[in-house]
Amino acid sequence: MKTNYIKASEVEKKWFLVDAEDKTLGRLSSKVAQILRGKGKANYTPHMDMGDFVIIVNAEKVKLSGKKETKKEYFKHTNYPGGAKTSSVKLMRSKKPEFLLMNSVKGMLPHNRLGKKILQHLKVYSGSEHPHESQKPIKLEL
Repeated sequence: MKTNYIKASEVEKKWFLVDAEDKTLGRLSSKVAQILRGKGKANYTPHMDMGDFVIIVNAEKVKLSGKKETKKEYFKHTNYPGGAKTSSVKLMRSKKPEFLLMNSVKGMLPHNRLGKKILQHLKVYSGSEHPHESQKPIKLEL
């Protein structure tokens, strides 16, 4: 018996459009991460970039469960003494609404070179408009 491996040139990539309005952040992120990784395909190979492109619109309207809107904080350090910074979800939503979804999906992908390459296939926009109409994205209901 032989195991057939697909070549990178044989991978067919599609474009999907996801509307994040009134969707829960974690549930949406896990579905998007699976699509980006290509786990739904029959010829899935873990060490290759098999996934599709995903466009997420209305990122500022994503929901969080419980009291995460006020209690959850993102940590950042400037690498200088005393340079620890924290910011709440409410502040991040007002400044950079795309960050919430990008950071959530990034945590669900592999933490290596492959994960960085896969994350480039995710396009997140805060409004309902996006510049990828020429790719003819397929609307996806999650």
